[in-house]
Amino acid sequence: MTDAPPDHPCPNPMSHRTHDLPSAPARSGIDVPALRRKVAWRILPLVIVLYLVAYLDRANVAFAKLRMGRDLGFSEGVFGFGIGVFFIGYLFLEIPGALLVERWSARKWFSRILITWGLISAGMAFVKTPGQFYWARFLLGVAEAGFFPGIIVHFSHWFVQRERSRALSWLLVAVPFSMAAGAPVSSLLLDADWLSLAGWQWMFIVEGLPAVLLGVMVPWCLTDRPRDARWLSPAERDHLEGELAAEATAKAAGGRLGVWQALRLPGVWLLVLAVTIGNSGGYALTFWLPTTVKNLSGGSDRLTLLCSGLYYACGIVSVLVSGRSADRTGDRKWHAAGGMMATGVFLLGSTLPGQGFAAQMGWLCLTALAAFFWIAPFWTLPSLTLGASAAAAATGLINMGANLAGYAGNHVTGWLRANGAGETQCLHFLAACFILGGAVLTRVRVVTSPAHPAPGTTADTPKSDPR
Repeated sequence: MTDAPPDHPCPNPMSHRTHDLPSAPARSGIDVPALRRKVAWRILPLVIVLYLVAYLDRANVAFAKLRMGRDLGFSEGVFGFGIGVFFIGYLFLEIPGALLVERWSARKWFSRILITWGLISAGMAFVKTPGQFYWARFLLGVAEAGFFPGIIVHFSHWFVQRERSRALSWLLVAVPFSMAAGAPVSSLLLDADWLSLAGWQWMFIVEGLPAVLLGVMVPWCLTDRPRDARWLSPAERDHLEGELAAEATAKAAGGRLGVWQALRLPGVWLLVLAVTIGNSGGYALTFWLPTTVKNLSGGSDRLTLLCSGLYYACGIVSVLVSGRSADRTGDRKWHAAGGMMATGVFLLGSTLPGQGFAAQMGWLCLTALAAFFWIAPFWTLPSLTLGASAAAAATGLINMGANLAGYAGNHVTGWLRANGAGETQCLHFLAACFILGGAVLTRVRVVTSPAHPAPGTTADTPKSDPR
């Protein structure tokens, strides 16, 4: 959620050219392109809908804040801590959640997650005090924990490496799409006044309950692995399982790493550091964007949410282009690092003095194009060089860093605003996070093919790719 100069002494880097890996030969009578399309159409739409609902339920507090703060008397500092404490709760089940998907069942684990977070999200409508707000956000994080790394692991059960980045890019379309679609819907709900409940309360209820309904459906609609898929023929199941087994064998031949070995790799920790710093800006930008747009434009709540929706619409385009480009070139490092740093540069552009709101909104749209460009390539990195369980654990650890950033970035942004910082100072903080995170990511070393090391090397002494 998730690549740089090759001079860092990292023993097992997290990116390489995926085109070099072998695949199992097509079995007699199997139309492989048609099979891949069949799998994509069966797996991706449901998972995209699940993540769309997840992200909206996590982030819709940014929309509710426009009215909720006024009704309940919450300060910017209260919102900053309340938004951020979600990510502390999220930390608890990151690694266990990813391992449960690898070793147990995606559909059962996702069902539990969806039902509990949907109920808690809807319950946000009834908070009255800062303490209740903090606890509701914390428990929402606990309920949703493990979902995103679990999806990444689930994809590794269905898509080989050369297809995984594009599949992940389709998943990550749900992030900007949920916010682009959620902004106008939330705008309408904020004006609702039914049964003595305020519009922001109805927003939490209406946007939270779909997760509960989906949670009930998931055990019947989601398939854990190809061998469990009754919608595939026996020959198709055998082909997919053969491809994935061949890929696992190739990785093992290069030196399979265990879970604890993976968690000690400098390359893993560089990714943790990069995403922690970069996402401190990313999550804060997501949750404070409506506030920033309202302060810059001076317009109505409806105008604010429509402009926020435009920002996320740009992100939809960027996610799709990024995933396709990363798969075509085999590059992950510079897609991720370059996109992260460009986000910071465009944010700085929005703070140039003497601009009108139209120009500032233009810079923010460019920011969206960069901010959603780096995500899909980044999150394919752990599974490229690690065995299944090791990659699951590393993904969970990296996502823990990403979500620690969600707490830190939002808490700092709330503190800055509560202590008189203006939009320019806050945007400078976010820009610095993106630029520094991207710079750290450039220190991750890349290899050409960990499955087939060059002569005289092992998986722990990879051949560098000068990109």
